[in-house]
Amino acid sequence: SVMAKAEQDEAPTSAKEKLLTMGVSAEGMLRDAIRALTQQDVALAEDVIARDDIVDAADVAIETACLRLMATRIADPAQRRLVGGALKIATDIERIADHAVDIAGVAKRMSGEAIYKPLVDIPRLGDIARRMLRDALDSFVALDPALAGAVITSDDEADALYARMRRELAAALQRDPESVIQASYLLFVAHYLERTCDHCINIAESVR
Repeated sequence: SVMAKAEQDEAPTSAKEKLLTMGVSAEGMLRDAIRALTQQDVALAEDVIARDDIVDAADVAIETACLRLMATRIADPAQRRLVGGALKIATDIERIADHAVDIAGVAKRMSGEAIYKPLVDIPRLGDIARRMLRDALDSFVALDPALAGAVITSDDEADALYARMRRELAAALQRDPESVIQASYLLFVAHYLERTCDHCINIAESVR
């Protein structure tokens, strides 16, 4: 029927909107987790951890909607690709939110310590990761392979910064044994952000 056809056309659009909402939530969690770390704000860190439930619920809702769509045997190949891509992207966004929770956990553990050096590179890597996430989602919604390619290229910048941070933190470990725990925590945070960038690449690669 015409009504059924209209509903089928609308459903992938709805899945896109749900993904965007989920992506915005994950990006906000990432931003606030890094702010909680740099400002040693325990309340903000706890708020980030609590917000993970929203992203998890959105992930389940998208998965349910996509599986229901697949069961209707969508005729249009482009819509089939869109639904399959949405399922994978939801998983990547959910992992990004998990990394934000991991960073918030580190922020809570480090909240009572004097930080031995200004945290400059972590916010910088966080900004790159958040930009990559926004652009990756935009490339998916607009089906823009050029923007997806730009996201993938951005990873070189993230990798170079991550490598430099690892070298500097490793040197700090050798130079000042008392900073071992703190430097280890910061290495974990850098790793979570690097993994976030990898998930953004997965999203972008679904568009190319």
